[in-house]
Amino acid sequence: MTDRPEPNFDQLYRDVILDHYRRPRGKTPLVSPDISGEGLNPVCGDEVKVALEFDGDHVKDVSVTGRGCAISTASGSMLAELLPGRSVSEVEELVEGFKGMMHDEGVPKDVEIGDLDALEGVKQFPVRIKCALLSWVTLTDALRAWKNGREHAEKGSTTEQEGGGGFSV
Repeated sequence: MTDRPEPNFDQLYRDVILDHYRRPRGKTPLVSPDISGEGLNPVCGDEVKVALEFDGDHVKDVSVTGRGCAISTASGSMLAELLPGRSVSEVEELVEGFKGMMHDEGVPKDVEIGDLDALEGVKQFPVRIKCALLSWVTLTDALRAWKNGREHAEKGSTTEQEGGGGFSV
């Protein structure tokens, strides 16, 4: 039996977040997206554009571009990594599961959140929750517009309740 140190999960999660921040997935803009939306976190200035291309009702490709803090960038990168191949209803379940995790309501057992679990510690810092949710708020508004027959969300999404699509974080 060897004496191995206990794994440091805080460090592991930090490493996952830093990896997504330093090498964000989905950063190449889509040439011809089916839907898109733009979002802003007025608290810290994060800006994001989320665009999706569909194959039927399944996500074929995703781009998440913009600028923001490590949490915002990593969360958007995770979004870009998790969505391809999922149906719109699976995407909506994932969004609700992630929001549930960020608001300490838990994630349904049947929702696979992948690397998003690395962001769970963010909920200890309420202002940073908005950073983690920005890409997801923007995605939600873009999906709402798409369901209403539009390619783009009418207004820019925001993490503030009174702005954008009125998404409360």
